[in-house]
Amino acid sequence: MRYFYTGNSMIDYMKTTLIVIGRTVEKHYITAIEDYVQRIKHFMPFEMEVIPELKNTRSLTVEQQKEKEGELLCKTFQPGDVIVLLDEHGKEFRSVEFAGWMKKKMTTCNRQLVFVAGGPYGFSQKVYQAAHEKIALSRMTFSHQMVRLIFVEQLYRAMSILHGNPYHHE
Repeated sequence: MRYFYTGNSMIDYMKTTLIVIGRTVEKHYITAIEDYVQRIKHFMPFEMEVIPELKNTRSLTVEQQKEKEGELLCKTFQPGDVIVLLDEHGKEFRSVEFAGWMKKKMTTCNRQLVFVAGGPYGFSQKVYQAAHEKIALSRMTFSHQMVRLIFVEQLYRAMSILHGNPYHHE
């Protein structure tokens, strides 16, 4: 494990993953997301896992699509993972509060911290039941492409705050 020093204590790094459904297609988002992912990796083990989007969804109802995506998502979860859904009904944070939340998770999570961005219709009941927490990036709605970028930027910002880097101004 890698450690980092924050004031009076050492915090060990748990692995952190962002799971998304469907690949990012817009080149400008891909470039920006990759940039922030590399920046995050300077602070902690981080990866973004892409679950292929469903094919032939025209014949599926919204509920059927959510169920199928939910099955794929749940297969990626490992015992001991702390599952956090990026969900419009989740808890909202200011960036400094999110940094504090991350610091707490880094001291209490024994395994992997898994953030999940769902498909276009949200999550199935099975995914909600597997989740430990929900976080809202905003009360506004963003495209799935943008959610990825906003999340990785905020995770990088949180790690910068914890390390005392000048990225965040307050």
